[in-house]
Amino acid sequence: MVDLSVQIEIAGGLSWSRWKRIVPAVDRMGYRGLYICDHFLPGAGGFADSVEIMLAFGYLADHSARLEFGSLVSPVSFRHPVWLARHAMALDDLSGGRMVLGVGAGWMEREHAMFGYELGDVKTRMARFSEALAVIDLLTRHEEPVSHSGRFYTLREGRLLPRSPRPGGVRLMIGGAGPKRTLPLTARYANAWNSGPRSPEGYKEVSTLLDELVVKAGRQPRDVRRTLMQQVICYRHESDLDARLRHVAPNHPGLSGKVLLDALLTRSPNVIAGSPAQVIDRIHDYAAAGVDEIMVQRIDPDDDEGLDIIAADVLPHLR
Repeated sequence: MVDLSVQIEIAGGLSWSRWKRIVPAVDRMGYRGLYICDHFLPGAGGFADSVEIMLAFGYLADHSARLEFGSLVSPVSFRHPVWLARHAMALDDLSGGRMVLGVGAGWMEREHAMFGYELGDVKTRMARFSEALAVIDLLTRHEEPVSHSGRFYTLREGRLLPRSPRPGGVRLMIGGAGPKRTLPLTARYANAWNSGPRSPEGYKEVSTLLDELVVKAGRQPRDVRRTLMQQVICYRHESDLDARLRHVAPNHPGLSGKVLLDALLTRSPNVIAGSPAQVIDRIHDYAAAGVDEIMVQRIDPDDDEGLDIIAADVLPHLR
């Protein structure tokens, strides 16, 4: 079985009015969860509406009794790990254990420079990320007061209350697939691992490496849930394609329909696209590669019909 959740690009025009529409729609459609990335700005440049992620999760926790939710992912480069832990524990408590705290090292130089956050070189980012994970682990998974003295963060008999209602604390998800730093950190700390777009073959290769690292860290492979963030474009008739591809059309002027889809797949070959039967078959390929859950990445926040097609024609065949 593969679970399907939804992932929304927060800085792609996610306003409060859109969020208040999306939450009940995704809940009604039967998806497992709803995730949003954590940025001030769109990655491609310019400016757009971007809701504050922790406030958005507070709204979701109060307006859905079922959906899991989480950050995919929050950068520790501008989110202090103490506040990440505090927010996550509070939201997990508020929602009855439905929060998943996804974290990453940070990458978008423009948003850091704009607001005075030091991103640093890759070595610095990974050192800070490693230490942030240690701080989050101490605060969320230990009942007693904890201390830490490091290069980036300090705790002196720190303790956060209220606790998460889940045994073992808030679930922690790490995004990325770097074999030297990210995957070993995932093996040590994470309850879930998220990979960006890749083929089933590529996913299986990285997931197998993660299995080995998890065992080396003294845990079992099943301790780390395997997830994938991937665009899914499903259509019943080719005449529906233009509506499903509105987010792509500005980058390919003059193209439409199947020609536009082919252009997208040339640029992004791992996008799952096709009829419901084709999408189901492709998701089964990912299941065979070890994927437990796919976060259906939505670039167009207003394409509710596209999500509804997946929920109606694909989701029932994955259970």
